[in-house]
Order: sequence, then structure tokens, then C-alpha cells
Amino acid sequence: MTSASVLFHLAFPVADISVARQFYVEGLGCLPGRETANSLILNLYGHQLVAHTSPDLTPQRGIYPRHFGLVFLDEADWNALLERARARDLKFYQTEKRRFPNTPLEHRTFFLEDPFYNLLEFKYYCSSSAIFGEVELALVGDAVG
Repeated sequence: MTSASVLFHLAFPVADISVARQFYVEGLGCLPGRETANSLILNLYGHQLVAHTSPDLTPQRGIYPRHFGLVFLDEADWNALLERARARDLKFYQTEKRRFPNTPLEHRTFFLEDPFYNLLEFKYYCSSSAIFGEVELALVGDAVG
């Protein structure tokens, strides 16, 4: 399977389609697709997100176990989204930071929280080998405590 032959699809809960549109289209810059009173298709950097209304929305107690987002291959693109989020006053769940500095796993990351408690992570690895490799290091994410 090649990455050029597939797109990622993710469905997630929201309480209000117009509020979701505001955050994802006006805030993040997604391109809107088909829309009904209960769902909205979004193009996030070429991947399909689908917001579906749900009555059961509760905040998480941290970034684990559930969040979604993107891994940027170009640091300038990651920086551009970070600046867009700041300029549009999107809610940061965790501000920009570096994880695992001075190691092969070093990466820049930030988390946003949409109006429905969905957490989104955006990261850029300093070494692309860390995206799927460097398995001998056996480190993933932050310590959970």
C-alpha cells in the first residue's frame, strides 16, 4: 500500500454543526464538503474528517487515550498552522513545546481543543525517521501519571 493511494478518514462527535464549521473551516482552514443538519465533511490537508452531531460530549482528563491530528513533514507548514491557530485565537489545550529534545525522537508539538472537547495534536519531527522508526528507543508521548 502506498500513501498516495489512500486518504485518512476520521469521524468525530460535535454538538453543533455551525460551531464546528466555525472552528474547523474558519479557524483551522479546512475546506468544507457536503453538509447536513447533523454532519459536515471537512478536508484537512487532503484527509477526510466528518463531524457528526452527538448528545454525549464530555471532556477528557488529559491527552490520552484519545486525540487526533497531523504530522507535518515540513516545519514551515507546522509553523504556519501554529501561527494561524494563534491569530484566530483557537483554544490551546497544550501550547507549543519540544518533546524528547536532543534525541532522534525530538519533535515540536501543540494541542488544540475544539468547542466539543475533541483534542487535536499537530507535530513536526526533526528527523523523519522518528515518524515510524527508531523503535529501539521505545518512547511514545508523555509519561501518564
